[in-house]
Amino acid sequence: MRRRVTLGLVALRAAAIGALVLLVWNPTAARVEAGGAPPLVLLDASLSMAGHGGRWRDALDTARALVPGGVIWRFGERVAGFDTLPPADGASRLAPALAAAAARGGPLTIVSDGAIADLGDSPPDLIRQARIVGLPRAPFFDAFVASVDGPRRVAAGDTVRLRVSYGTAGKTAGGRAGERPGKGEERKATLAVNVSGRRVLSRPVVLPDSGIVSTDLTLPPSPAFHGPFTGSSPAGGWQTLEVRLEGIAGDSEPRDDARLFVLEVSPQPSIVLLASPPDWETRFLARTLENVARVPVRTFIEAEPGGSRWRDGTTLEGRAASDVARAVAGAALVIEAGDPASFGRFSPKGAVLLWPGTRRLDGDWYVQAPAPGPSPLASALAGVAWDSLPPATSLVELAPDSSATVALAARLARRGPPRRMVTLSEHAGARRAVIAAGGLYRWAFRGGASGDAYRALVAGLVDWLLEQGAGSGERFAPVTYDVANGMPVQWRWTGRAEPRDVVLSLAADQRQRIDTLRFDAGGRAELRLPPGVYRYAASDGEGAERGVVAVDTYSDEWRPAVPVLAPQPGTPGGWLTSVPLRDRWWLFVVAIAAFATEWACRRREGLP
Repeated sequence: MRRRVTLGLVALRAAAIGALVLLVWNPTAARVEAGGAPPLVLLDASLSMAGHGGRWRDALDTARALVPGGVIWRFGERVAGFDTLPPADGASRLAPALAAAAARGGPLTIVSDGAIADLGDSPPDLIRQARIVGLPRAPFFDAFVASVDGPRRVAAGDTVRLRVSYGTAGKTAGGRAGERPGKGEERKATLAVNVSGRRVLSRPVVLPDSGIVSTDLTLPPSPAFHGPFTGSSPAGGWQTLEVRLEGIAGDSEPRDDARLFVLEVSPQPSIVLLASPPDWETRFLARTLENVARVPVRTFIEAEPGGSRWRDGTTLEGRAASDVARAVAGAALVIEAGDPASFGRFSPKGAVLLWPGTRRLDGDWYVQAPAPGPSPLASALAGVAWDSLPPATSLVELAPDSSATVALAARLARRGPPRRMVTLSEHAGARRAVIAAGGLYRWAFRGGASGDAYRALVAGLVDWLLEQGAGSGERFAPVTYDVANGMPVQWRWTGRAEPRDVVLSLAADQRQRIDTLRFDAGGRAELRLPPGVYRYAASDGEGAERGVVAVDTYSDEWRPAVPVLAPQPGTPGGWLTSVPLRDRWWLFVVAIAAFATEWACRRREGLP
């Protein structure tokens, strides 16, 4: 006799199917695992802990009390072992410290003022499980100079335009955010530029209620600014400008009121770029020249080819054709980009780089790898992945020249005979190069390997055209000439040989120090220096590397910031880990037992 399905059989089937669904879905769950490692404290050692209202001493005492005799790590711009020295890092980066703590295991505590710069990059699960002890700074008002941008190399007589960003932050004790002491006239301040202790510019400005605003400062030629050629400044023409905010009422933190800006002044421009008309090609070329040439570059543009209305490429001020002609005659390298008819009135005395922009054949012109041979650009272009580069958009048909060396060639749609794209020649001691392709700026725009290829091509051409090399034989150079307090000065290897360690001599305020630049496989090195202006030179006598780098007293850490890391108790007694449901063996047992029991009950009841 067949019987009906009972409620118990339905429950068994539901339990078995539910267990299978959970195993297929495989959700994760958090659990606390006891760690064998002793407790760890991450101590915020960024400059904000020692800034106005900072509580560094309280943080030290708290860290010691949390783990008596335990493990304490300092974190800021980097992760380091514990010591009691004052904070010196110019950034609060928690993510690297959390990653190192997660690999170690054990209970974790974070002691900080809560102003973390990379909270969005920090794993949220690692932050949730950590105990956080907050020591926020007292509120205060601060005015600051955020940044200074401008040309790094100028010629004597040039007008220098600086882009200065300044602003205010914070609040007064007991006041509202953004509230500053005083109203009306007391919101005014003075933005001053000093060179070697001499005032060269002063401008009244109005401070914003909060946030950052920007303004342009134009420095006309002056004896104070162009003093290197009278012997009053260090050899080499290096100058350090100080841009400072003055006359600020109620400013509680003076260490971020000024920024340093390093530039080099030369008697005349070594490279003159003529763009007629200006376009994306010349814009990217000018920018790359300033980075790779290591000599002053002056750009003149003509919006209407064939005319005589030239303008300065930086200030857009009008320039007489005679002024442009003098600059061309005194330049070691002249670059003529655009319509060749616009440059007939000029007579370059040195090397010439031609980049014609007319009578081009449009199409996808793919650069092919240069054939093995004694090309002057062979070493500069070694290692370029030519197949990964975007094609040129056009090509000029060059006249036959048996004396010219073909450095690069291109083929239309990778078919047909190769056409000359870059040629090199030398006549009467003057070197000459021609780039026949258009659209190469897309290499620089894309960045990555394409950007490196564009940079290598421009640097190789300039080195060959200037004979001795644009960098005067320099093997390395600073990436940035001025950095904020607590941040490393970065250097890059620019020589053709493999990167190697270099001993560097630095002089500042009658003090001399010796450091070693240790370049990695990518040709990068870092050097950590206290605030000051340093004249550097290679100590091995093999290169001509010399110049100036500056470390500001300014730091983003001095400015008031809203705490983004809130105090929390964390997960006591262990480390919080995520465990997939399939890792729990008992769920498989439940599914198997439910199916087996249901089958046995059905057999007993005579059900199918």
